[in-house]
Amino acid sequence: MSSQSLRRLLFCAAIFAGLLVVLAAGARISSVSAESSSSSSNQQVVVLRIDGEIEPILAEYIAKGIKQAGAEHASLVLITMNTPGGLDTSMREIVQAVLSSSVPVAIYVSPSSARGASAGFFILESADIAAMAPGTNAGAASPVFEMFGQTVQIDETMRKKVTNDATAFLRSYVVKRGRNVDLAATAVTDAKAWSDKEALDGKLIDLIANSEDDLLAKLNGRTIARFDGSTTQLALSHPVLDEFGMTSREKFLTHIVEPNTAFVLLIVGVLGLYVEFNHPGMFAPGVIGGIAILLALFAMQMLPVTLAGVGLIILAIALFVLEAKFPTHGILGIGGTVAMILGALMLIQSPWTGMGVRPGTAIAVAIPFAVIAAVLTRAVARSRGWKQVTGKEELIGEEGEVTEPVGAAPATGMVRVHGELWRAAAVNGATLPKGARIRVRDMRGLTLDVEPATQQQSKAS
Repeated sequence: MSSQSLRRLLFCAAIFAGLLVVLAAGARISSVSAESSSSSSNQQVVVLRIDGEIEPILAEYIAKGIKQAGAEHASLVLITMNTPGGLDTSMREIVQAVLSSSVPVAIYVSPSSARGASAGFFILESADIAAMAPGTNAGAASPVFEMFGQTVQIDETMRKKVTNDATAFLRSYVVKRGRNVDLAATAVTDAKAWSDKEALDGKLIDLIANSEDDLLAKLNGRTIARFDGSTTQLALSHPVLDEFGMTSREKFLTHIVEPNTAFVLLIVGVLGLYVEFNHPGMFAPGVIGGIAILLALFAMQMLPVTLAGVGLIILAIALFVLEAKFPTHGILGIGGTVAMILGALMLIQSPWTGMGVRPGTAIAVAIPFAVIAAVLTRAVARSRGWKQVTGKEELIGEEGEVTEPVGAAPATGMVRVHGELWRAAAVNGATLPKGARIRVRDMRGLTLDVEPATQQQSKAS
């Protein structure tokens, strides 16, 4: 083989070896990139927030967020919580979503001074990982029945029924979470509450964390038991936080379904429609009242509304109307005010604290409504006794002056009434000269029946 052929062979071999090195490096970079991307996606943490009372729109938001986390194959759902409690039905909806989640759920009571009270305690205990920040508390989950802002006694059988149902529901999943079932039950039976340190020592929560970052760091590499009995190890060395916030619609409806807002909307709606029905053509009261009524009905169909509360509010409105029509010296008005306040306090009924129309709101709405309703009804009643100011009724009884002599029907002359000239005929066979003062007795088509004004005055005297 010649030296030139050998050089060519070596050159081709070098080029081939270089290509192999480049391809191997590219494959390595692609593998590392894919591994990094996979690791990043597997460490996604979907963050949800509970800040306020537990109500239907909040429950819908939490359930949707957990479902979204499952669809994205996130590593963890982190729910931060600060709540005084809320509705039983909404609390159970959230607990169900947490227990059935395909993604591990950590519930973290934070920031410091926050609480997971009443219905919030049930939600906290349902989590795969229950955590609290320093300076927080949880518990006090006993059913409470209130009126006028004060706790009231109810039938003992009913109290036991509600308490036993709540206790059994709590026990049903706390035992599978491996936490202290008997101690957790005392939050319902004895209204006990615990600080973060007491909850950890009592095995009601799994850990205490200073912040969300501290919590995720402590969870990295931790093996947890799921509700279905399986186990999973959390890989959160480089967590990617995905904040799942409420939509504008949910934020708006969250305020609408608040009991105080729903009650105010109901009363504003009733008042607006009442004004529109009694003063047709104003439009604005009818439009505002219609919108308010529909929003109130939307809220009420999502809240545990009682028939007794609705009945008392209807009775109150009826009493206000009757007070304006009949001289009862304020008795019906006072009765209507009391009925509306009681109806407001009984309108939303839930055994969990923090939900229901507040006494201050009930009083602040009922008294002004009573005054406004009474004034409007009296104004309408007075207006019905007023003389009509248009058409035939406007002219009867009015005085005028003869401009052309007026004889007995069918003879006619001309008179001026309200600055207008009318054809007229005298009644009772009288003849009225020009310049005489007349009074209108009746109207036949476009002809007025008139008589001397002095004659009418004589009859009156």
